[in-house]
Amino acid sequence: MSRLIYIVGASGVGKDTLLQYARRHINGSLPLLFAHRYITRAAVEEGENHIALSREEFLLRREKGLFALDWESHGFHYGIGKEIEIWMGNGLHVIVNGSRGYLATAQQRYPDMIPIIVEADPDIILRRLENRGREKAEDIDSRFKRQPLLKDEGLIRISNNGLPEEGGNSLVDVIHSLITVR
Repeated sequence: MSRLIYIVGASGVGKDTLLQYARRHINGSLPLLFAHRYITRAAVEEGENHIALSREEFLLRREKGLFALDWESHGFHYGIGKEIEIWMGNGLHVIVNGSRGYLATAQQRYPDMIPIIVEADPDIILRRLENRGREKAEDIDSRFKRQPLLKDEGLIRISNNGLPEEGGNSLVDVIHSLITVR
């Protein structure tokens, strides 16, 4: 049975870094695909590998039912294309870079999905947000204040306080265990 693996974490926790690490290390060795997100934000070289859309194109795609999942956060629209359902229908597991605020909705849509949360100490997150230089100080502060509480039920936790390889290896190990056991 193919599963959706839904990965969440606070801004600055290093989720994109760990996902990139896992993608490089798994590299087709498992029946697993990493879904890209459609975002109404310009792509940057060091950032997430996503498909940048205008707000208008995003809304048209949503209106036409082309997203399996979609949400708004930090003034941007985020979507996961319906292609993930084709992939799962063909026996592949799918990893999605999700949203903590949308987790409950995603679980209703995909009740068998496996949620993973990437966590780091607040001082480490703050330093990462400041270093990436994408937000102003007041934006960083508001991101910090809007940390939704997640119920522990069924959440797999990955710590990303150390080197990217440490958190990345933890994520790869979890993915291997989820896919090879099921």
